[in-house]
Amino acid sequence: MDDTREARLIETFVTLTDSLVDDYDVVEVLQILVDRAVELFDAAAGAIHLADRDGALKVVASTSERSSFFGLLQLNAGEGPCITAVTSGDLVTAETVEDLRAHWPRFAEASSEHGYAGVHAIPMRLRDTIVGSLNLFRETEGALNGADARAAQALADVATISLLQQRTIESATLATAQLQRALDTRITIEQAKGYLARAAGVDMDTAFGMIRQYARSRQRRLGDVAAAVAREEVPLEEVVGSTPVAGDE
Repeated sequence: MDDTREARLIETFVTLTDSLVDDYDVVEVLQILVDRAVELFDAAAGAIHLADRDGALKVVASTSERSSFFGLLQLNAGEGPCITAVTSGDLVTAETVEDLRAHWPRFAEASSEHGYAGVHAIPMRLRDTIVGSLNLFRETEGALNGADARAAQALADVATISLLQQRTIESATLATAQLQRALDTRITIEQAKGYLARAAGVDMDTAFGMIRQYARSRQRRLGDVAAAVAREEVPLEEVVGSTPVAGDE
């Protein structure tokens, strides 16, 4: 890992740990994680799946808002590396298209159509508790090298601690509620993106960037801003005037 990547990795750890405050924004922390992981580990796209109260995996953060990519992520939640990572608790690496086909033929076909040649699914775990997975999609074949695999797991572990930190989570019931709130927030964000995209005549990626930057500039929770946008409680011109976040720079 070169000096520039090492510095960016350290910066990412600092950013994630700085987010571990009493009133942190869960969805924003997970969005930072997936954005930075894609950048650091030479991936073309990424997403985070969390298990809901019924144990079903749902997308809570991703680097692309395109419906085609979301379709692939939903398939991955039903048949793909992310399920294996969550059930096994181990890093799951499909280094080639052939690896994907051998284990998840339907997912392999859909993944290949998007131009992805390899997928790495990193479990989000704290000891025996696994809450989801960080999934990296690569356009080139090959495994994560040992250092990158350890670094990716460490980032996922930090984010998991932020979800299950002891000072705010005192029981399994509360932990489940915390995760469900993150998933519910994602639904609200999708509604707000759809409204803003139609109202402002922009694509979904741009709409999400505007909402995210508006929330950051006013130091408000992403979910709260999304709910206000969806209810048309925020002046449209103020949100549209926000510069979209690009790669969390």
